[in-house]
Amino acid sequence: MATGRNHRPATSRSRGIPEATVARLPLYLRALTALSERSVPTVSSEELASAAGVNSAKLRKDFSYLGSYGTRGVGYDVEYLVYQISRELGLTQDWPVVIVGIGNLGAALANYGGFASRGFRVAALIDADPGLSGRPVAGIPVQHTDELEKIISDNGVSIGVIATPAGAAQQVCDRLVAAGVTSILNFAPTVLSVPEGVDVRKVDLSIELQILAFHEQRKAGEEPGAPPGQSPETDTAPPAAPPAVSVAKRPPESGTDGDLPAVMPA
Repeated sequence: MATGRNHRPATSRSRGIPEATVARLPLYLRALTALSERSVPTVSSEELASAAGVNSAKLRKDFSYLGSYGTRGVGYDVEYLVYQISRELGLTQDWPVVIVGIGNLGAALANYGGFASRGFRVAALIDADPGLSGRPVAGIPVQHTDELEKIISDNGVSIGVIATPAGAAQQVCDRLVAAGVTSILNFAPTVLSVPEGVDVRKVDLSIELQILAFHEQRKAGEEPGAPPGQSPETDTAPPAAPPAVSVAKRPPESGTDGDLPAVMPA
């Protein structure tokens, strides 16, 4: 079976597909896969857009980049779209992945059953703790970080997952990149510095929860910073203006990350 490093199809960038569209393709694929499992042969743009959580005009625009326009009065062929999107995302080949950091989160990722069905194979689990070496997690023996470069070379790995504590993440990232990894999924609560040509996607659950807290506060009609349950009408005086501070802008984590939302595996 082809490996991710040796067999690369034309990328979405080279084909001129916008990054925002690329970010929605997995949503369409998940909805289409569910339809396929129910043996649904065709689907309208409205039905598929609703299942994916987008509007139908945006969906049709996204599919136009793939050269797929559907059939008026019939809709889209589900199986063909599954194949087409899978091919565009590079999921019709085998992508070996290494997970570095086998604590609670790393072990949970190793036990996630959705990787194999979506074109990814966990090739190795790596941790710095000698006590974990040889211990099986999800049926895969944990290997020590001393073997990281050899593991990446032997398995042709181009995608790495970092689930280490924040303090170790950059060093692990540097070693992954030096060994040939060109795409990184970062679960560590820190911003990674990577060279040109390396893509980083960051998953930060605390940030996602903070965003939800923001929306919950707005639903309750509360002013930012007000104690829970205190509405704007109960404030007797406006708060004093905070002192001015200088905030340095932080560069984006990678050249292609942009402002796309981080997501957990579906």
